[in-house]
Amino acid sequence: MGGAVSAGEDNDDLIDNLKEAQYIRTERVEQAFRAIDRGDYYLDGYRDNAYKDLAWKHGNIHLSAPCIYSEVMEALKLQKGLSFLNLGSGTGYLSTMVGLIIGPFGVNHGVELHTDVVEYAKEKLDDFIKNSDSFDKFEFCEPVFVVGNCLEISSDSHQYDRIYCGAGVQKDHENYMKVLLKVGGVLVMPIEDQLTQITRTGQCSWESKNILAVSFAPLVQQNRAEGSKPDAVELPPVMVRSLQDLSRIYIRRTLRDLTNDESPDNGLVLRAPQKRKRRRCRRRRINTYVFVGNQLMPQAVESEEDERIEEEQDIGSIEILKAVNVLRDKIMTLPLPESLKAYLLYYREK
Repeated sequence: MGGAVSAGEDNDDLIDNLKEAQYIRTERVEQAFRAIDRGDYYLDGYRDNAYKDLAWKHGNIHLSAPCIYSEVMEALKLQKGLSFLNLGSGTGYLSTMVGLIIGPFGVNHGVELHTDVVEYAKEKLDDFIKNSDSFDKFEFCEPVFVVGNCLEISSDSHQYDRIYCGAGVQKDHENYMKVLLKVGGVLVMPIEDQLTQITRTGQCSWESKNILAVSFAPLVQQNRAEGSKPDAVELPPVMVRSLQDLSRIYIRRTLRDLTNDESPDNGLVLRAPQKRKRRRCRRRRINTYVFVGNQLMPQAVESEEDERIEEEQDIGSIEILKAVNVLRDKIMTLPLPESLKAYLLYYREK
């Protein structure tokens, strides 16, 4: 599934194409997509395919096409502080983008069938937290992943504001999914080859809207011997943040606001727009001679031969010469013990 937009040369180019095709329509979704490089979630040797609008699968690892993720992110109507459940969380790419929008006081849980994929997602999450400058530009709700079959979630589990299921849901499982949703919440999932947005409007009422025709692999149903009881999936508990963690969040928020006021360009050192040459065709006029009566008269006519003129024009985009992590620089200048600076930086090395 995919191929709705042109391939990009890099992550930003891909996002530009998704915006132009109206798959990305809001600023918060655009910012999340730009902050997380899709290529970082590919295995080495496959990154060249990362910026095509195509799904990718290698073993149990799977990524949906960018146009699908764009529609999902828009349809979820994410806001700060919401709780989110990702059923079939895969590489954690979508959950990480969601975490940038719902912020540190949200809830971000994922259920994935394959143990090796959960380990892969945890590695990618750890790499994002330790190495990506985007981590310092946002307040983040870190995803928590568990291994299990999302059709076997414990019946006494808590409900969520937003839910996404990344596999095809059969009609007889639709109500099972709806029960996990809070009143006023939004569920996005593929049903009968349609990506569908379901809003819970009351205890026993829902509104449905088809978003996009899609083709998803179906949910895997657990095989079990007759009469045996399935292993229930226990969702992660909703944790209350410690006072120490809350202090770190608010100190970083205050410093980020200060640095943004001091450096409105958010630490980007810019250079002038690049020039490119554009060819312009212009017909040229030449004199020729025609007979008028018995006289030979000069007459100007349009030549079929084109005169090519080259001119320089701004391409309208500004290239980044250097990006500076202003929050990190600010923390490093504070008169604090090195151990406290490291804590404020989440022990990031760069």
